[in-house]
Amino acid sequence: MSKFSYSQWILATITIIVGLNLRPIMASISPIVPVLANDIGINNQTAGLLTTLPVAMMGCFALLGPRIQSRVSEYIGILAGLLAIALSCGYRFFTDSTLLLLITSLIGGIGIAIIQTLMPAYLKRIAPDNASVFMGLFTTGIMAGAAISAATTSPLEGAFGWNIALSIMAIPAILAIILFFYYMPHIKSSRNGYLPLPIKSKNAWLLMLFFGIGTGAYTLVLAWLPLNYTQLGWSRDASGALLSILTVAEVVSGILISIFIKKFNDRRKPLFVTLLLILVGLILLIYIPSKLAFLTVIILGLGIGALFPLSLIVALDYASNAKQAVTLLAFVQGGGYLIASAFPFMAGVLIDVSSDLTGAWIGMIVGVLLLLTICNKFSPRDFVVRY
Repeated sequence: MSKFSYSQWILATITIIVGLNLRPIMASISPIVPVLANDIGINNQTAGLLTTLPVAMMGCFALLGPRIQSRVSEYIGILAGLLAIALSCGYRFFTDSTLLLLITSLIGGIGIAIIQTLMPAYLKRIAPDNASVFMGLFTTGIMAGAAISAATTSPLEGAFGWNIALSIMAIPAILAIILFFYYMPHIKSSRNGYLPLPIKSKNAWLLMLFFGIGTGAYTLVLAWLPLNYTQLGWSRDASGALLSILTVAEVVSGILISIFIKKFNDRRKPLFVTLLLILVGLILLIYIPSKLAFLTVIILGLGIGALFPLSLIVALDYASNAKQAVTLLAFVQGGGYLIASAFPFMAGVLIDVSSDLTGAWIGMIVGVLLLLTICNKFSPRDFVVRY
């Protein structure tokens, strides 16, 4: 990263700013679930849906990525996605019902999906020699956005009410639109068709499953960590602060991945460390969540924060050009986000049945053990995706 030119630093900064906007529409909900329950009567299943819907939209629209990329330039598509996020966040100022809140989550999820599908190919096109570094910065921005919204939503709600606390998230989206429009290169995408999704490649399915379960850990913690601690007697602000600490740890971890990823041609080494961190964090969350709360969320944050960019980088490794990147990332993210979207909703169902999150954390431990098994197959020499 130290060898970046001035123009590359500009591109890197805007890449981070774009990423900042891809999680507030979800991360801003969990710290104020009790307030929303009192004001508009949402239950835990509905609260889970507010995270599940955007993630499901990410999956559905990601699968359409190759078709979108063949008809609309990545530049225009990313701008359109940012506009959808800005509008959905801004409209929450007028929201007074659960239905409208769900609709804004749906629209915002579509915008997020378009950006996440097109951004990897766009970065591979504008920075082919540093695509993995830029992807690390992009995912770091995503996690930083979650950290900022988790830290600010509850205080903003206390000062101005939940409508303003949620709608203020439109401001960074508007900033991203302006900066992206004026400073990012408008490189036209190839319009000569697209590659079919690699549904016949066993390894593509493994990449999708790996990304889906890993992202499921992220969405599960994002949606339910604050409630886990309010059930243990922590205040709403303190529980939101824990989520903020976790997401700051994710940002730090994402930055470290961006800096050091080129030193690991075999991605399995950092992946094993990352998965072990998540495993330890989940065990602490089950057995001693309060006594070691800060250590627990930091360990979880470091693990989840590294796993998200590594999952995308590993997939990007098996695409040799922008067209393959769009197709493979569409398949991996599309199916992966559909898998991940089930996690927060099912946790909400478990909470309504059992009144706590222990079952959800145990299920996630099983998922991490499966990821460790899959990870062992990511050999740089032998792992190949057939297009």
